[in-house]
Amino acid sequence: MTLLQTLLLAIIQGITELFPISSVAHAVLTPWAFGWELGPEFLKEHFLPFVVLLHLGTAVALLLFFWRDWLDFAKSLGDRRAGTARRELLLVIVGTIPAALIGFVLEKKLRALFPSITSAAFFLIVNGVILYLGEKLRGRGDKELGELGFGQAFLIGLAQSLALVPGFSRSGASMVAGFWTGLKHEASARYSMLLATPIIAGASLLEIPKLVHSADVDMLGIAAIGGIVAGIVAYFSVWALMGWFKRHEIDAMRPFAIYCWVVGALVLAIG
Repeated sequence: MTLLQTLLLAIIQGITELFPISSVAHAVLTPWAFGWELGPEFLKEHFLPFVVLLHLGTAVALLLFFWRDWLDFAKSLGDRRAGTARRELLLVIVGTIPAALIGFVLEKKLRALFPSITSAAFFLIVNGVILYLGEKLRGRGDKELGELGFGQAFLIGLAQSLALVPGFSRSGASMVAGFWTGLKHEASARYSMLLATPIIAGASLLEIPKLVHSADVDMLGIAAIGGIVAGIVAYFSVWALMGWFKRHEIDAMRPFAIYCWVVGALVLAIG
């Protein structure tokens, strides 16, 4: 990939990873939409690790944005009085388990879906349906994150696993599941963002060594620049998203659902 292509993909990644509109689907659709000739070998061997490196920039942005939460989590390990922070840390751990296990077991099968434009567009439309109906049928929640049960956290983590299929949004699935457990919109969004960090970090540990082993120095340099840009964009994206959910306790997902329907339908019609 060229530097210009990487920068464009990084900007799109930084926005779509945290907005509930599937960054993976956009990573698949962007080269197709702009007519990039990346070649089958790159798509098969390098594209997933390349995208994961962009995701790593997003993880760093999330760590910086929620640094107080992670600092409290770390302090809670040695402070018995920090009950709320320790409970939230355990909720993050429990919510991380399903996606980590499913991703590890089904890695090879899921990798084969990445070059598919049709599947990404179709599941993007389904993602819009989930966003719209999931919020519409549930309505307003009243629980904070600390009130969440561990079984409910596991179910939210299971919903997050949908993002392993291109077209489904990790943040969208986990936030909608959070609505159904009774979480407030802002609390559900916060939990979704906290869950993102270990998932992205784990994927990076698996995929980046593959990119380092197979890619040349120029590609690694371009990918690193892309990761930095994606991280900067992601920081402002999470700031905007948290503000959006703080102001909209009802119908916050509607514009994202409509976007998914429109983009998915256009891709299927044109493609």
